[in-house]
Amino acid sequence: MNYLSTRGDRTPRRFCDILLEGLAPDGGLYLPEHYPQVDAARLAELRRVHREQGYAGLAFEIVSPYIDDIPPADLRALCERSYTAAVFGTPEITPLKPLEPGLQLQALSNGPTLAFKDMAMQLLGQLFEYELARRGETLNILGATSGDTGSAAEYAMRGKRGIRVFMLSPHGRMSAFQQAQMFSLQDANIHNIAIEGVFDDCQDIVKAVSADLDFKRRWRIGTVNSINWARLLAQVVYYFAGYFGATTSDGEEVDFAVPSGNFGNVCAGHVARQMGLPIGRLVVATNENDVLDEFFRTGVYRVRGAADTHETSSPSMDISKASNFERFVFDLVGRDSARVRALLTAGLFDLGADPVFADAAGRYGFISGRSTHADRLATIRAVSAAHGVTIDPHTADGVKVAREHRRPGVPMLVLETALPIKFAATIVEALGREPDRPAKFEGIEQLPRRVVRMPADAE
Repeated sequence: MNYLSTRGDRTPRRFCDILLEGLAPDGGLYLPEHYPQVDAARLAELRRVHREQGYAGLAFEIVSPYIDDIPPADLRALCERSYTAAVFGTPEITPLKPLEPGLQLQALSNGPTLAFKDMAMQLLGQLFEYELARRGETLNILGATSGDTGSAAEYAMRGKRGIRVFMLSPHGRMSAFQQAQMFSLQDANIHNIAIEGVFDDCQDIVKAVSADLDFKRRWRIGTVNSINWARLLAQVVYYFAGYFGATTSDGEEVDFAVPSGNFGNVCAGHVARQMGLPIGRLVVATNENDVLDEFFRTGVYRVRGAADTHETSSPSMDISKASNFERFVFDLVGRDSARVRALLTAGLFDLGADPVFADAAGRYGFISGRSTHADRLATIRAVSAAHGVTIDPHTADGVKVAREHRRPGVPMLVLETALPIKFAATIVEALGREPDRPAKFEGIEQLPRRVVRMPADAE
């Protein structure tokens, strides 16, 4: 399998090359030359593997067609080390939680940092360490986080040989728990940098550094954000796992509702659907920063500046430049890289009258909605009262929008994004009580911190 850039670079690259590289040299994002196809017979075989070998076995089967430059036995071992009951607290790894008939949560937050980012980051950490050891090289990971990517990356990479992590986060914009998770780490290879700005400023710095090829190569800089294809690929697996959990036969359709800011989580669903997984709809749920909802409703993609990026109670989605959206646009316009470059560098484009947008919902399954602070509070209260389940604000965005787009007879899975303790202030506002806290995180906010504050300046 070779990989190409969304902006035109056709230099053949294998998986392990792009694993360590992040952004392509032309500023584009990597995608495989084609999506391996899953027909009915293969889907039945994958269901059997999931039943008999569990999540790790399924992960190997899904990712191996994309990773043909790691020996299969080694890749299987990496998957088995990544997805264990010891790491995720349950043998199912991503169990389904019924809320009401036809509506279930897919639990993705059982990992070390209590957020769905652990699902991909655990495998990414194993892949990085394996490939760097194989090459005898080191890597400086430069990342940006709006809340959960940072801690997931740091917990996955702490103590890993040959890896240092430099994580940018927006100063004062994450929850107290999220900040404490990251800043309390004392590992010598972990470095936190709080940027005076919003997440988009952090992301812009990562992209600017990645675009400086001489600097990037001299200092061996890579990424763990979802601009790294390997991370997005790992997320494809839980769509298959959720599908098998929600169905008994392989002809059934399933809809997924996905809280989304940077478009990485739902882009993995797009890849699964393109592979042939019978996903009916991919429901994109945004908060007040509704750049994605605006696009799927109108065809207009309008990047907002920092001043127009709202600070909300679902802060991990306070994003107005959805990096992974470029991968979908690439497929949407027929993989025309020149057109992708023109559209994405403009920062504003309108495909509302374009035929490629007219069939986007039918061809790719996308539909969308938005949620507000009042909606989040109401949804958290309603789910707690009816089902005795406490959900975090981002998952509440997903549940609210999922309910608006349910179809009779089609299971709707809402991808849970985090455990509610990460956003305790909003839970207290909604329910009048603190959410449950895992014992290992007692007193985390009082631990000593290692963090450096810097201006939003790539230099």
